[in-house]
Amino acid sequence: MSEPVSSIRNLGPAYEKSLAGVGIKSADALRKIGADAAYAKLLEAGERPHFIGYYVLVMALQGRPWNDCKGAEKAALRETFDALKAQHYNSDLSAFEAQLDAIGVGLRRS
Repeated sequence: MSEPVSSIRNLGPAYEKSLAGVGIKSADALRKIGADAAYAKLLEAGERPHFIGYYVLVMALQGRPWNDCKGAEKAALRETFDALKAQHYNSDLSAFEAQLDAIGVGLRRS
């Protein structure tokens, strides 16, 4: 049996539920896909971007305390977060609309 996402330090039931909603249902699956791809899936599903949520995920997958990110490392993560947000988050869509769009029945296509 695979370990739940919440078995990873600093990732609790809420994160586990959000990730399950985008098809990441185990700690092994999360480790395999990695923080950036997992966070991109969350954004594409309409989750609101939150920098701390992103870097908590990165730190968790490195086995580090959530608040261990500082200085240049934190600045680099901020750049990655901003890029993920720009590429994968449509602030004009509700979460429901984003899910519909993801399966091809949302926004009208011309």
